[in-house]
Amino acid sequence: MSATRFRGPNFVLILYALLVAISGLAGFLTATFVSGLRAPRFLFLVPFPPTQLGFAAYGALTVALVLGVPLLLVVYVSRNLDDAAQN
Repeated sequence: MSATRFRGPNFVLILYALLVAISGLAGFLTATFVSGLRAPRFLFLVPFPPTQLGFAAYGALTVALVLGVPLLLVVYVSRNLDDAAQN
């Protein structure tokens, strides 16, 4: 077997980081090529500037939250489920 083989948790973390980076890039490219955009609001509360950096941050933070919260819940449940099964 190869020494660089990805294990489950490492693969999920790398995939998560890659998806967040891609969404940031998508936000940047959207602001670059689409004109007349209005300022996005993160969680409908925090306004971001309608610039390339603002849309990149909005995209990355949104995907990080939408994917991160369920991922944290899965980690929490899997750790506690293992503990409950051992008792």
